Amino acid sequence: MKWVTRDFVHLDRVASPWLIRRFIDKDAVFVFVPWGAEEGRPRDAIPFALPGAEIGPHDHEGTTFNKLLKKYGLADPALHSIARVIAAGVHYVLDGYRPGPEDQVGQIAVGLLAVSEGTMLVNIDDAMIIERSLPIYDALYAYFKAHHLAKAKGVPLPEHAGKGPTNPTRYLRGLLKDAG
Repeated sequence: MKWVTRDFVHLDRVASPWLIRRFIDKDAVFVFVPWGAEEGRPRDAIPFALPGAEIGPHDHEGTTFNKLLKKYGLADPALHSIARVIAAGVHYVLDGYRPGPEDQVGQIAVGLLAVSEGTMLVNIDDAMIIERSLPIYDALYAYFKAHHLAKAKGVPLPEHAGKGPTNPTRYLRGLLKDAG
């Protein structure tokens, strides 16, 4: 299926195509229309993050990513953790939110924003920005999925102790492998 959004994709409009491609429409093709020319969008494409679209841009009702989660009934806790990160990133950019040192979601959002903006700087094509960002969101999803699995199993995560048998990365990979 074809999906359409505005050009100059950033954070929410990069995370949303990742969500679409990974959990909603594996064969999704993305089309980009210039800002201010949204009415000229292809009519055979599903609009997202466009004014007036059912799946609109981030606003007081939430991010586009969160709107997609709701519309398609995606209940995976790891996806909802990513949704909180995206919301914190949007809040950071638009509202001047600055996370404190104990705000893990906010800290992840700031890092993701830096990676997102860097990806925009080295790729001028929106489709390439999305393609190059997919592994980043895959990794973020794996991170949250493993942490949610550990919590669901009631297993504490090992402390970060550097290399060796207490390395939490090895442990988390095992949880992901066991979960299929």
